[in-house]
This record gives sequence, C-alpha cells and structure tokens, in this order.
Amino acid sequence: MRHEPPGAPSHFTGTAFDIDGGLFSRPPKETSMNEPDLPGTAQIDFAVEAIEPIRLNASGDLAGRDLMSPFVWRLETGGLGLLVRAVPRAGEPASDTGAIWYGTSSDGLTFAMDEQPVIAPGPGPLDIGGCEDPTVVLSQGGFLVYYTGVDASMASGQMLYASGPDVHSMEKKGIALASSKTQGNTKEATVELTEAGKWTLFYEYARDQASLIGLARGDGPAGPWHEQPQPFAPRPDGWDSWHLSTGPMLHNGAGGPVMFYNGATRDARWRIGWIAFDKDCTRVVDRCIEPLIVPPPQQDRSASDIAFAASVVEAGDVAHLYYSLADRMLERAVIRRFG
Repeated sequence: MRHEPPGAPSHFTGTAFDIDGGLFSRPPKETSMNEPDLPGTAQIDFAVEAIEPIRLNASGDLAGRDLMSPFVWRLETGGLGLLVRAVPRAGEPASDTGAIWYGTSSDGLTFAMDEQPVIAPGPGPLDIGGCEDPTVVLSQGGFLVYYTGVDASMASGQMLYASGPDVHSMEKKGIALASSKTQGNTKEATVELTEAGKWTLFYEYARDQASLIGLARGDGPAGPWHEQPQPFAPRPDGWDSWHLSTGPMLHNGAGGPVMFYNGATRDARWRIGWIAFDKDCTRVVDRCIEPLIVPPPQQDRSASDIAFAASVVEAGDVAHLYYSLADRMLERAVIRRFG
C-alpha cells in the first residue's frame, strides 16, 4: 500500500477515481483536542536550510526497489541506523507491498545496507502480503519496531510489532493495534514514552475514504490501548484538507513536542507540515498554515506528487528530517526551529 487514498490501487497515479464526481464523502467531523483559533499563538516557526539526497549502498533485491518510510536514529556505538521500506518499483509485478531493510551511516546521508531484510513478509497470514512503515522504539535496553503488516490481498493491513535485544535478533510478536470496522488499516506509528513508562501512540487509520490520525494511551507496546480524542483534524480549506498521517516528533525546543505530520488533499497530493503540542500531548498549542516541505512541481497532473515524513534526528541547533519523495526516493531536510 502506497500513500494513496484508502481503497485505491497500490500504484496510484491520480487518475483511478473521479476527483470532482463526488465519489468520496468528506471525512466525518470528530471530537478532537482543542486547537488554537489561529496558528502562531505559540510563536513557533521553522526554516528549511538545505535539502540533501540520501544514498543507499545496496545490492541484490534492495538495489532494484523503490524506497519509502526512512526511519533514522542515533546508535549507541556512534553513527546512525536506518530502517527503510523497499517496494517493487511502480509498474513492475508486485510480489509484496514491501520489506524492511537495515543499514548504518557515519554521516546520515550514505548508508551501507544489509543484503537481506530484517523484517520480511510471512510466513504467517498477518504480514504475508508485505511489511511497511517501520518505527523504532528504544527502551530499557531493548529494541522494538512497530510496522504495518499487510495480508495476502495486499489491500488491508494493521499495526504489528517485533522486538529483540538488537535489530538483527528481532522476533515478530503479533498485533500491536488491530484494525476495526470503524478504524481500518491502522499504521504509521509515532510513539512517545512518558517518564512514568506509559505509552502514547499516534497512528494513521482509514475511514470513509480518508486517512486520519488517532491517539491512544497504554501500559505496554501492545496495549491495552485507551482511545483519546482525535488529536487534530483536516482543515477544509487547507493543503491538509482531506488526508492526515502521523510523522516524527521533535523535542529540541522549549515547551512540548512538535510533530512533522503529513497532510493531503483528497487526490492524495501529500505535503509535510508541523503541529505543536503541550508536554503531555493533551492539547494543540500551534499549527503551521502552509506546508514546510512540498515536492518539486510536476508537469503531468497524473504523476506522483508526494512528500512524506518518516523520522527526525536532533543535530545541535538544527534537526534532520528524513522523508520520501514520490514513494520511490529518500531525502533529508536540514531544519532550524525558531521559538
């Protein structure tokens, strides 16, 4: 499943449905956290100082795949680790919707990749169709990865997790957050661990032909989860008017965390923006008006028009935001925060 409207074909091109013909109903209005009436009340802003391409030194199957969902983090031994979803290239026969590879880097721009994936489809039915969207959680000396498991139909998925003492010793543990009749395709985890050891889980789900963001709190990596009010909603007249998806959290400023979230119009033209919360993620204190990162312009309206944030690494006075473009290549933005 790529970053397309829920229910659309895997290699969505923007022409598979009627944009103006009313096939989609507007996402339902839900109870959500209180947001400020006008963005800018918390005096937060960001500037993109540089955009840099990410290169993978890869061989075998990985070298012939498109790249998505780059999750990058600092290693205790120095350098940076990367988990990335690699998918069959658009237009080629789809044997799966993705597998997850691991690599390391000294500079955060060029990564030496393993020859084999660390999380691959199957053999069980929960992820036999594909493994997507890795999110790493480091706690109490252990290594945990949330990921999306796709079933044999390659059209339906839910949030799973794997854990172990290190990235090469993980075992699949099963369902972290199941899909339901009202919340389909639970995926794209963003996880916050409180000082008290409680888990806060932001996630994407599908409802009424829209991607939306949910929030739950729990006692462990697989719950049980206690649903919270919707953290924020699409804005009818904005660049994020239809679809929303979670993104990484930044903690290098005063006050609470900032999420670099993903938003789109109903024809799935994804951009990256930001939203700020209080320290306990119970209230929105600020939200961008315009997107922070926009894909390069496309001459063909049917071309993929997607920038999608996956992880952020603090780097002194700036932050490095890792994201995918057009569901096939990776970039890093150098971002400076003001306020």
